Amino acid sequence: MPGQTSQKRALPAVMIVGGGLGGLLMATLLERADIPYHIYERAGELRALGSIMTLGANVLPVFEQLGLLEEFERISKPVPSLDFYTSDIQKLGSLDLKEFKAASGYSNYIFARPRLYEMLRKQVPSHKVSLNKRVVRIEETHNKVTIFCEDESSYSGDILIGADGAYSSVRQSIFKQMDERGLLPASDSENLSIGFISMVGVSHPKNPEKYPQLQDTLGHYSQVLGNDSRAWGVFSAADNQISWMLSSQLTAEEANEKRFSNAEWGPEANQAMLNEFADMACPWGGKMSDIFEDTPKHLISKVFLEEKMFKTWYYGRTVLMGDACHKMFPGAGQGAVNAFQDAVVLANCLYVMEDKDPNTITAAFQEYYRQRFDRANYQYNQSSYMSKTQSGQTWANRALRYAFLNYTPTVFQRTLYRWTCEYRPLVSWLPMIENRGTVPVLPQQGPTKLVVEKSVAL
Repeated sequence: MPGQTSQKRALPAVMIVGGGLGGLLMATLLERADIPYHIYERAGELRALGSIMTLGANVLPVFEQLGLLEEFERISKPVPSLDFYTSDIQKLGSLDLKEFKAASGYSNYIFARPRLYEMLRKQVPSHKVSLNKRVVRIEETHNKVTIFCEDESSYSGDILIGADGAYSSVRQSIFKQMDERGLLPASDSENLSIGFISMVGVSHPKNPEKYPQLQDTLGHYSQVLGNDSRAWGVFSAADNQISWMLSSQLTAEEANEKRFSNAEWGPEANQAMLNEFADMACPWGGKMSDIFEDTPKHLISKVFLEEKMFKTWYYGRTVLMGDACHKMFPGAGQGAVNAFQDAVVLANCLYVMEDKDPNTITAAFQEYYRQRFDRANYQYNQSSYMSKTQSGQTWANRALRYAFLNYTPTVFQRTLYRWTCEYRPLVSWLPMIENRGTVPVLPQQGPTKLVVEKSVAL
């Protein structure tokens, strides 16, 4: 039991920078393991933005272990297919997901991202979260790692987890230290690759009866691929909510220009993007402006969709997870999934640490990296491929999409899904979840003991 374990060994004090989905699950796991931790979040409140998400068999067994599966199912709807349309709302094709429940033992669920965020936030005691803590610098001694914040406060611990997103201040700090010592791979200093600019929101229709899709017990995923660089879509969520997405694909030149344009993120620029899509046909009837008008302003956000796979995930007492070390395009729906899988594997590695010795910490990080890098890299490549297939607007993207949706053999789609759902890292100290599907699940890799090299120096 976690409580018994904590009496037998000196547990590390863990600092988590970033209170997003990955950071909250990491904190939830440490809470269940009785490992001391604290979250430092740069925002003034814990609030989730974003639109639609999907989760399936490669994460839901962990929710089941934590006793959260039933609550998750209440905020979600099983989605039988992903449907794609032309700009005049003619069916382009679908990805059929119905048979995957038998294969994996779990439905694929669709839901509004803020609802999942609220569910995870409730698992973390409020006194273990500090807000308005923007990290500007990290220092490490032999015994501790210290974060220094913009408000001139500082905090120390044994381990620092950077769960602070694609532009992680934790990553930037350790990369700077590594670069000064000639230890940073050249590719890790390169910018993220920007592919799309996107706006998302969650609508609360005043007259939900207008959209029969909301009355269905199944979820609806309806995405439109325009005739130019634009795409848009609407997606049903629980409790009569409609999540929506607008997207424009960028050329390399446009991406480089917008990277340095702060004006792109003001209220006027946001309204300009809404105006650009206002008259587009909604696949559920009417115009997209009808959806925008029923969307609270605080639930609208604009983001660059970027990708990059970093080679370096840890240094000294600091380790990265989620977007901080592998930022993925959203097409395969694997960004949050991989952050959750990072959290599970990293928590398993911390759980078997027998002491707080620097070499033990290094061994834990090495085991985490060994288990996760190749899997995350595979999903990174899949996400890039699927995003360009689903939303890309070059002639090659369009040809690939048409072939994939209409001519890809079912057996090939099943193979892709098997590769995704066969890997399900579970929490090593909680009761295992039996595989209820027909697809074999890979054996769990959680170590019972770390291989510690005493010659390793931090």
